[in-house]
Amino acid sequence: MTTSTSADVVIVGTGVVGVAIAETLLDAGISVLMLEAGPRVDRAEVVENFRNLPLALKGDPSSCYPPAPWAPHPMPATEAADDAYLQLSGPDKYAQTFIRYAGGSTWHWAGTCWRLTPDDMRLQTLYGVGRDWAFDYATLEPYYARTEHTLGICGPADPSLQWPPGGDATLRSKPYPMPPLPFGPGEQRFTEVVKTLGYNNIPTAQARNSGMPYDDRPACCANNNCVPVCPVGAKYDAATALSRLEAKGAVITANAVVYRVETNAANKIEAVHYFDQNKQPHRITGKLFVLACNGIETPKLLLMSKDERNPNGLANSSDQVGRNMMDHPQLTMTVTLEEPYWAGVGPVVNSGIMETSQGAFRAQHAGAYFRFNNFARNRFVTVAALKKGLVGKALDSEIRRMTACTADIVLAHEVLPSADNRLTLSDKKDWLGLPKPAIHYDVGDYVRKSAEVYSVPIGKRIAAAMGATDIKLSPKFNQSKHIMGGTIMGLDPHDSVVDADCRAHDHENLFLPGGGAMASTACGNSTITMVSLGFKAADAMVRQLKGV
Repeated sequence: MTTSTSADVVIVGTGVVGVAIAETLLDAGISVLMLEAGPRVDRAEVVENFRNLPLALKGDPSSCYPPAPWAPHPMPATEAADDAYLQLSGPDKYAQTFIRYAGGSTWHWAGTCWRLTPDDMRLQTLYGVGRDWAFDYATLEPYYARTEHTLGICGPADPSLQWPPGGDATLRSKPYPMPPLPFGPGEQRFTEVVKTLGYNNIPTAQARNSGMPYDDRPACCANNNCVPVCPVGAKYDAATALSRLEAKGAVITANAVVYRVETNAANKIEAVHYFDQNKQPHRITGKLFVLACNGIETPKLLLMSKDERNPNGLANSSDQVGRNMMDHPQLTMTVTLEEPYWAGVGPVVNSGIMETSQGAFRAQHAGAYFRFNNFARNRFVTVAALKKGLVGKALDSEIRRMTACTADIVLAHEVLPSADNRLTLSDKKDWLGLPKPAIHYDVGDYVRKSAEVYSVPIGKRIAAAMGATDIKLSPKFNQSKHIMGGTIMGLDPHDSVVDADCRAHDHENLFLPGGGAMASTACGNSTITMVSLGFKAADAMVRQLKGV
């Protein structure tokens, strides 16, 4: 071993969940040491990478974040090859996108922040499917409000336009800190059209500054580059908080790949071990430990850390670590329209139809959330126009026409936890000699039936009302890159990994907060719930360390 360092709390991962926890602990006078597998970069470097990308890759979330050899993550150019980082199998591919950089995947997220509803947390009780959460919505609500103000989330003041809707103080205890962003022309027309069908397209709550500075971030200037990077920093990303954490006393070590979590004779966590970028090992001790890597890297690390006391991996006496992998399986309906809609003005995701995610039908099939994808269309249609052999003015005219008169409607579904949707350790190794994650995945009949009898028929009615002259539906479910379930929460240690505070049932000083703990997915993006769980876990850590 080389160096040995210590802190009250050691946090593995510097993404949004780890950052939220770290700041809570630091504000309580607790020392924090954070380990990040990947490098630490500044925004200018990422933006320059984006500018230099070929047009076909500019929409890819990861292409301007080249992985370090010691911290690989999925990349579009390699994931179909033998050297893919994610080893995937099953009827549906759990093809995720995440990055291992300081600040985590909020670098390239869309910023979307839909809350769960009370019903979303009681699927088993209400509909006889899935799992119930270990606590109710009322317990989570104050943490949602805290997350919205910490991340700087903009959203509507009108209760009928909020999610969950209604205006009841039990559903929303505080207003959003900023008003919503205005709809672009395509979203406005979409909103008017779906209203004729009885659906409400409401503003997306999103971690983006709307017309005013917030938390030292400027206002959104509608670049429409939120994915893969906000060039001005109007959108929240965890990287913007790292300097603030250091000013409060946090120690942040980048290029530190944790490969083993060490237990002692009492089966408490004693230390974590990491390799630096030169493959040199280090050992870090602490009182409490947090694995906030992400929903893939955290269960992978637990399985890698098996020892004589934990032969199936840490926190895994239930055999649930790596099981119940979930996401939001989505279908995309690309439509050609009679009249221009002009997607691409403002943020890439700015509105959605959420009411279609709720109802008694959930006893039989999944709910779905519909959105008009507000990504600018030019990069999508240019290649198609070139394939037609057009040149000169004809090419220019076709690109302009298709940019204005095509659109994507996304149908995102909830999925149920299943023990068969499982992450294990591959026999294939990465640059450090560590096993790559292998994931077997099937969206299940609950989702497939929804597409057959519910979501696709609704999507087709919407497309017809928009004036679609052509509809192309994606042939398979794609992943939304919302990684959930691999360290699932529950009250019973025999069928879950963590308790209501995201503390491992098996190890009293190990916390596993974030998407991996989520017991249901609903249909909306998971980040706001992940961070709220992080805040709840952080409060529990403060109580544990201070003996209250």
